[in-house]
Amino acid sequence: MSIITATGMVVLGIALLTFGGELLVKGAIALARLAKVRPAIIGLTIVAFGTSLPEMAVSIFAAVGDKTDVALGNVVGSNILNVALIVGLSALITTLPVHGRAVRLEWPFMFMASVLAVVFGWRGQVTRAEGIFLVLLLIVFNWYIVRNARPDVLRGSREASASGVFDIARAALTTGVLINLVWLTIGIVILTTGGWILVEGAVSLARLAMVSERVIGLTIVAIGTSLPELAACLAAARKGHAELAVATVIGSNIFNILGVLGVVAIITPVEVSRAMEHDMFWMLGFSLALLPMMRDRLVSRPEGALLIGGWLVYLYWLLQRTLGI
Repeated sequence: MSIITATGMVVLGIALLTFGGELLVKGAIALARLAKVRPAIIGLTIVAFGTSLPEMAVSIFAAVGDKTDVALGNVVGSNILNVALIVGLSALITTLPVHGRAVRLEWPFMFMASVLAVVFGWRGQVTRAEGIFLVLLLIVFNWYIVRNARPDVLRGSREASASGVFDIARAALTTGVLINLVWLTIGIVILTTGGWILVEGAVSLARLAMVSERVIGLTIVAIGTSLPELAACLAAARKGHAELAVATVIGSNIFNILGVLGVVAIITPVEVSRAMEHDMFWMLGFSLALLPMMRDRLVSRPEGALLIGGWLVYLYWLLQRTLGI
């Protein structure tokens, strides 16, 4: 495969992931609003899940093709990008409000997931048993969020505590917006196709450029699969739904570790190189850096600039160690 073909596949894959993610998020938010769930809950669950499907698609294709460096690099690189670049850029557009439960519950869960990834990876491999454990944790987290979503809107109502999933489906059927389910389906198909194309192109590009698959996963693939999160968060910040941005990033990072890494490890045990362990510590550091910024319930523009600066330092460190620049 020529470098032009490989580059074209990467660009096409990123474009499909972006378009598919936009369709999926559009349909998901429309359905979620019918259940009258506040934006932060939508961000933590449906939007986070939808925008993380590119990571899932890419990592599964990489794992099946025995390219676990791409799969793990995609997860770690995407989580670093989500906090450093996506929250940072969104905060530059407008100060980002943070709801109280994000500090008390959701950030700690994200940080715990990051710690688990580091602990599992420190031994050199994420096993199938650990993958199952991660997926079970994701189910518990989403069960808790969905179970407590409706009381956020209608406190004290027993009916309001019914499953938000059934509320969404029932509302969709009774209000004639089944078209949103079509958008969801089309979005998933496009995401899956884009994920396969991006992995094949990125791996070919790495071989042609004599760059490790780990670096490609941490940079090109991670940036490509994070575009849906970036588009969703920037749009939310511009349209006055800034609360959605931080919630989407937290939910996406939780899903990437517990869902994506968990599923990949179930498919095939994930080998973790010493170099990748260092990247995982960077991921943990960025997660930790987000906490003091959230404590005053706002992520300010200077803090956003600080996050972006941190990502540029990490990128320089990565390329300097890899390419000697």
